[in-house]
Amino acid sequence: MITKYLITATLIVLISEVAKRSDKLGGLIAALPLVTLLTLFWLYFERQPAEKIANHAYYTFWYVLPTLPMFFVFPMLLQKFGFWGAMLLSVVITILCFAALTMMLKPFGIDLLP
Repeated sequence: MITKYLITATLIVLISEVAKRSDKLGGLIAALPLVTLLTLFWLYFERQPAEKIANHAYYTFWYVLPTLPMFFVFPMLLQKFGFWGAMLLSVVITILCFAALTMMLKPFGIDLLP
């Protein structure tokens, strides 16, 4: 358990340190699905059923989609509203995008709400 926390924390610190030196490289590393990959590894090493691991990957795909607009509008919002205003508005935008995606997928039998 300690190893899991140590590896995960190290990755987060590493990404933030790289981002301080290079916006592009920090963004590239942050865009990689490292957290998801780590989660899949942890689930596998903890002997979770294959169906649980597959479901995690499947739902991660759907949950990533409504977060994408936030990354596009955050830089513009930051210029107008400062960090905290931009962060708050980005969260609201993400929630609205999630609600819209949930409603759009429901007729296809994809239920994203727990």
